[in-house]
Amino acid sequence: MKSAACICLFTSVALSAPLEENLVPDGGFEKHDEGRFASWSPLWTRDPGVGSAAVDTEGARSGASCARVEHRGAKDWSFNSQGRVDVKAGDILVLEAWLRIEGAGSATPCATARAADGEAVSWSLGSRTVRGPTGWRRTTSRFVIPRGVVAVLPRVIGEGRATVWIDDVTLVRDGTVADRRGRDLPDFLSAASETLEVRLRVQDAALEVTDRRTGRSWRQDAGADEGVILEAAVQDGVRWTWLDVRSGLEIRTELTLDEERPELSLSLSADGELHGAVAYPHPFLSREGDYLVVPMNEGISYPVGDPEIGPLRLIAYGGHGICMGFWGVTSGTDGHMAILETSDDAAIHIHRREGRLCVGPEWDSERGAFGYTRRLRYVFFDDGGHVAMCKRYRAHAREVGLLRTLEEKRSLNPHVDLLIGAVNVWCWDGDPLAVVRELRSLGIERILWSNRAKPDVIRAMNQMEGVLTSRYDIYQDLMDPQVVKEKLRGVHADWTQRGWPEDLMLDERGEWRRGWRVRGKDGAMYPCGVLCDRQAIAYARDRVAEELKTHPYRCRFIDTTTASPWRECYDPSHPMTRRDSRRWKMELLRLMSEEMRLVTGSETGHEAAVPYVHYFEGMLSLGPYRVPDAGRNMIEPVLEVPERVARFQLGEKYRLPLWELVYHDCVVAQWYWGDYNNKLPSIWGKRDLFNILYATPPMFMFNRAIWEAHKERFARTYRDVCPLVRRVGYQEMTDHRFLTADRGVQQTAFSGGLRITVNFTGDPFRLPAGAVVEPRGYHLEEPDDGSGGAATRGAE
Repeated sequence: MKSAACICLFTSVALSAPLEENLVPDGGFEKHDEGRFASWSPLWTRDPGVGSAAVDTEGARSGASCARVEHRGAKDWSFNSQGRVDVKAGDILVLEAWLRIEGAGSATPCATARAADGEAVSWSLGSRTVRGPTGWRRTTSRFVIPRGVVAVLPRVIGEGRATVWIDDVTLVRDGTVADRRGRDLPDFLSAASETLEVRLRVQDAALEVTDRRTGRSWRQDAGADEGVILEAAVQDGVRWTWLDVRSGLEIRTELTLDEERPELSLSLSADGELHGAVAYPHPFLSREGDYLVVPMNEGISYPVGDPEIGPLRLIAYGGHGICMGFWGVTSGTDGHMAILETSDDAAIHIHRREGRLCVGPEWDSERGAFGYTRRLRYVFFDDGGHVAMCKRYRAHAREVGLLRTLEEKRSLNPHVDLLIGAVNVWCWDGDPLAVVRELRSLGIERILWSNRAKPDVIRAMNQMEGVLTSRYDIYQDLMDPQVVKEKLRGVHADWTQRGWPEDLMLDERGEWRRGWRVRGKDGAMYPCGVLCDRQAIAYARDRVAEELKTHPYRCRFIDTTTASPWRECYDPSHPMTRRDSRRWKMELLRLMSEEMRLVTGSETGHEAAVPYVHYFEGMLSLGPYRVPDAGRNMIEPVLEVPERVARFQLGEKYRLPLWELVYHDCVVAQWYWGDYNNKLPSIWGKRDLFNILYATPPMFMFNRAIWEAHKERFARTYRDVCPLVRRVGYQEMTDHRFLTADRGVQQTAFSGGLRITVNFTGDPFRLPAGAVVEPRGYHLEEPDDGSGGAATRGAE
């Protein structure tokens, strides 16, 4: 049911007091003696001796003089006022400064905030960054003093090589939180549906939600970021306008309760510049025994009481963040999830509040402004845990057009069927055809051959049943021709060199964005530029169409497209927001899969590409926990397993098959090419077990020596994994369960009825129907046979 139909409007009485006098002594730099400032400290630089601050009597914006900072270093600097300003929590301050910059460095007016014991609470409160080169520009920020701060010290900080002129620095009081908060507002504003009761806590703009079905209440914690509610109304939900203490923006928020489901939606809109991120709504507090559900690549869970998990920010607009737009918290049964309905400029932040982990959203700017309306939806569960969350998200994916199955894709390109149940093979042997024949002689028949080959070799492989021919490609990197000429040994064949410099992606300073770094002849590392996503399509169309005339590949792997984030471009001839970047990246993948009719893969993975790709290299490999230097040192085996890899990457206590529960029947998930099945020989068998549990194919990488030493082990992995993947590769994963409290025995289920049980432990495990799953083994339970066949020993 809807909340009460009456309208209750609450507003603030007075928005602010008149602005007071400038709190910065000599903010115009008019008082000086023999070139020394009367009220400002000497310039501090990270690298000694690379900068100075001086009085400039010729370049002032107003008055007779200004300050001129000359910085010759690449690192940071600070120019501090000596005027300490005493403040109280809730004070509202406005900081303004004028800057002019020559060079590519940056300058940032801000304030250091200190606690009563003198410790810094923030080094850059109210920061606004200006990047050079630029003429005179005014920066203005309004900010609220957080709890625990008793004094601020205005300053200008900077980074990089530049000459910076500073003038007319002012800091004035603009009232207090108490002044701005509506005096007629009650302590709480409430709304309810048949399943949920919601209260907005006026003191800090935090929500309290009670699930009427379970009685569990979820309470948000604002931390130090109090929200100042200026006005509010209750009508079919709750609407309020509040002052964000970090950005100084007045943000209009609407909360709407779903009439039929235990869900509520929130929208946020604001006008004005945004520097940094808006962190709202606040995170809901967790309770002991809960675990976070985080779609970091394939998926991970963090017990909320785990003391070793630190704060973590994960973007929602690239493969190295969250690859699906949601997160959750659950006890294993009840819980809640949040769906980011606008994820192109969003992120999640894992915090620790009251000693336990929790998650909140953050909204990044769109080209320096709050921009479009941001939306998210909270869903509350009385049962089902992370599986219920994934199934709710799958329904959302279907609603927004992301859910496109492999069966549908196969109907457009029959070669998709060659991918299902195929092992991904990366091999640089000089005779690829001989390698493929040897693989097939050992029973390894379904093969995705990923390395490029000569036309006659490609044609011969295409004649072999079960072989899918592919090659690596990339539309991100290009190198400065001068660096190529003077510093490098050669040019990568897939760099789009014709795009330098016209098609480079520029940042907000007008500087070209730095990408992959390459080692030069002198041992130094040189960064590639990044090709603007908007410009990549023409290069790809020309390259691929021409190559396919002579090289009949049936597949193509496009590196970085779904790994690197959506980026903004500030080149006026091809500007982009992150939303534009995502759209052009997807157009590149659509070009490959639909126009060129190629089976298409990309790196790491993101759900935005689900309608266009067929596989992701790296989705199975959790980004932060891959083998060190996996992107460069690919082929060398790692004999000693790093602790973080063992604990998280291949840790059954942490991993969750979230991607498979949502998209198993849509995109094939694989390991990363520097983090594959045989990369760590001592835990090769455990990696196979995860492939079996998730019904995902293995990846092999080898040279001739590695192949000769382990060919029988490669064949064993294929026999254990690939026929199973072939069988259920087109099916939805319908369930995932922990069968033991320590998560050592897990089970998945698929829409065809097959259940897969994997035992990661060293002890036998007996299933309810009597079958025994051997230590480090697996068992398949057929849909028409409750006892299943014989338990099958896993590879160890």
